[in-house]
Amino acid sequence: MNGVSGTGSVVGEEWGARAAHSRALAVLRVRGRALGLAVLPAAVAVVLYAGGATGHFTGAAWDAARWVVTVLAVLVLLAAAAVGLVVARARPAVTPTVDLAETAAPDLYRMVRDLADRLGVPAPVGVALTPDCDSWLEDRSHRAHRHHRASGGDGAPILVIGSPFLWWMRVGELRAVLAPVVAGTGPAAQPDIAAARRFIRGLDAAVAVPRTPGLDPFRRAGARAVGQVARVLLSACRVHAAEMERGVAAAGSERAQAVDYGVRIVAQEQVGLAYAGWDRLLTRVALPAWRMGRWPAKLDAGVVSALTELSRRDRLAEGFSSRLGERPACDLLEEPGVVDEATSLLAARLFHGGPAEPGPDWSPVEWSQYPEEVVDRKWRTDAARLHRVLDRLGVSEAEGAPASDAGGPTLTRVMAHLALPPVGAASAPAGGTDRAARFEGVPAADFEGVPEADPEIAPEVDPGDGQGDDRGVDHAVDPEYGEEPVNPAAEALAGALSAHLAREEAAREARVAAAPVEAARTSEGAGRPAGADLGRDDRPADAHRTADGGRSAGSTPPPAVSGPDGPLPLFPLQPPRSGRDLLADHVTAMVCCAAVDTAEAAPGLDWLDGPALLVGGERVADLGPRVLALVEDGDPEPLKLWLARTGVRPEKPVRLV
Repeated sequence: MNGVSGTGSVVGEEWGARAAHSRALAVLRVRGRALGLAVLPAAVAVVLYAGGATGHFTGAAWDAARWVVTVLAVLVLLAAAAVGLVVARARPAVTPTVDLAETAAPDLYRMVRDLADRLGVPAPVGVALTPDCDSWLEDRSHRAHRHHRASGGDGAPILVIGSPFLWWMRVGELRAVLAPVVAGTGPAAQPDIAAARRFIRGLDAAVAVPRTPGLDPFRRAGARAVGQVARVLLSACRVHAAEMERGVAAAGSERAQAVDYGVRIVAQEQVGLAYAGWDRLLTRVALPAWRMGRWPAKLDAGVVSALTELSRRDRLAEGFSSRLGERPACDLLEEPGVVDEATSLLAARLFHGGPAEPGPDWSPVEWSQYPEEVVDRKWRTDAARLHRVLDRLGVSEAEGAPASDAGGPTLTRVMAHLALPPVGAASAPAGGTDRAARFEGVPAADFEGVPEADPEIAPEVDPGDGQGDDRGVDHAVDPEYGEEPVNPAAEALAGALSAHLAREEAAREARVAAAPVEAARTSEGAGRPAGADLGRDDRPADAHRTADGGRSAGSTPPPAVSGPDGPLPLFPLQPPRSGRDLLADHVTAMVCCAAVDTAEAAPGLDWLDGPALLVGGERVADLGPRVLALVEDGDPEPLKLWLARTGVRPEKPVRLV
C-alpha cells in the first residue's frame, strides 16, 4: 500500500513540476516575442543596408526606406530599452512582515531546515512573521531588498509564517502545515521558473511606477507609457503565470505528503479554527482599542484565549482545549513576548492604519488593563459625544428630572429624546414638543440631520467633499421602504452623530498625516537633513521591523502609508457603519456608563465579542435588543424594565470623558 501511495506521490509531483515548467517556458516565450518585436525594425534596417552595400537595393526610394526604417528602429530600440530598464529597476512589492533573525528563533530555523532536508529541497534563506492566518514563500532576491536578507542562500525565498499559527498550533502541527510551503522551494530553484517569476514581478512593479510620488510631468508621462506596455505583457502572461503557480503548489503538496501526512489533516482543522478566532479577535476586541488610540500588545496570546473561550462555549470544540497541554510552537522563539508585541503593532498598522511607531496618542495596552483603559474609556467617550450632539441640536433635559440632576448628562435625557409618544396621544407632553413635528421640515439631503431653523448648529462638513455619503450617514427617508422613518428623532440624531464622527475622523487623519512633516521640520532644526538616512526599500514602515521591535542601525522610520485623504489601513476590517448603527452603539455606551456609575456593574472583556458589561460578574447579553427597540421603534419600555431590574438609575448624571 505504501508503495502504491509513494508511486502516486512521485507521479503527481512529476506532473506538477512538468506543468509548472511548461507554463514558465510559455511566460518566457512571451518575453522573447516582445524582445523580437522590439528588434524587428533594426533587423529590417540591417537587411536594407546589406542590400544597398551589395548593390541589390539602390535608388532614391531605397535610400528613403533605409532612413525611415533606421529612424523607426532607433526609436523602437530606445523605447524597448526604457521599458526593460524600468522593469529591471522597479522594486517589486514586499509584504510588511516582522523579520526573525536566526538568533531570535534558533529552534524555528532548525525545524525549517530539518523539514527542508526531509523533503529534499533547498531551505528558505530566512523566516518572517505576518499578522495573518496564512503562510507562503516570498522572493526577496531583488537588489532593492537584498540588504534585508540573511547571508547566503542565493535565490532562496523567505518563509513567511502567520503569527497566530505559532501561538495556537503545537510544534508538530506547525511542521505539518509548513511542509507543503517549504516544499515549494524545490520548484522555485528551477532556473526557468525563477526567471519567469522575476519577469512577472518586474512587470507588476512597472505597472505601479506611474503612481510613484515626486515624478515630474515628463517622467510621469513616460512612466505611464511604460506602465501600459507592462499591462499588455502582463495580460499575455496572466493565464500562464497562474497555471505555473498552480503547478508549483501541486508539486509541493505531493512532495509534502511524505512528511507528517496524518498530522497535517488534523492541523488543517486548526488552521480554520485559528482563522475564525483571529478574525473575531481583530474585529471585536482589537478594533475598539485601535479606535481609542491604544493597541493591544499581545494579540497572538489573545487568540489563544479567544479560541479557548470558543472551545468552552461550543460543544464541537471540546477536544481543542486538550491540545493546550502540548508544547506550543511559540516556544520555538527565544522571546515570544517581544515578537508578539512587534506583530501586534504591525497588525494595527495594516488593519487600522495606525502610526508605525508608539507615541503619546498611540500606546500599547495589556489585556489586564483592557477593561479600564479601553472599554470604560470607550463607553464614556461615546456617551460624551452623544451629549455634545444633543447639545448642538438644542435638546433640553427631560421634563420631570430632579433639579439637582437636571444640569448633568443623564440617560433620561437620551431616552426622552428618542422615545415616541404613545400611539393615539392627542398632544405632546407638557413643556415639550412633538419630535415628529419638530423634524418634519428636515430635507432628505441634509445628512447632518440638523433642523433648518437652527443653522448655527449645522456640522461643518462640506456637502461636496464626499464625507456625507461615504461615511454611511442615513437620509431622513428610510431607503429600504421608501417612506418616512418610524423614529424621526433617531434618524436626525443619527445623521448629526455621523457628521460629528466624520469631522473627528478627518481631524485625526490630518494630525497623523502632519506628523511626518513635523518630524522632518524638527530634524532639520536639529541640523540633520530630513530623511537623510531613510532606508532605500519602499515597503511600509513595519516591513523593516525586527523581532526585537527595533530597526536597523542608522535608519529612521519611513513615511507612513498614505492615501488621498491621509494614512489609511491597507486591509480595512469593517465597512463604514451606518448612522443608525452608530446611534445604537452610543446609546448602549450611555446605558453602560449609567450602569457602572449607579449600579453594581463593571466593564469587562469578552474574548469573542469584545467590550462587555458585567453585572454581578456575569456578562449582560440581553441589552442590545432593548436599545434597538428604543432607537428604531421609539419604544423605551423594554429598556426601562431592564434598568429597573438591574438597579440602574437613569436620572443620575454619569461621569464622561
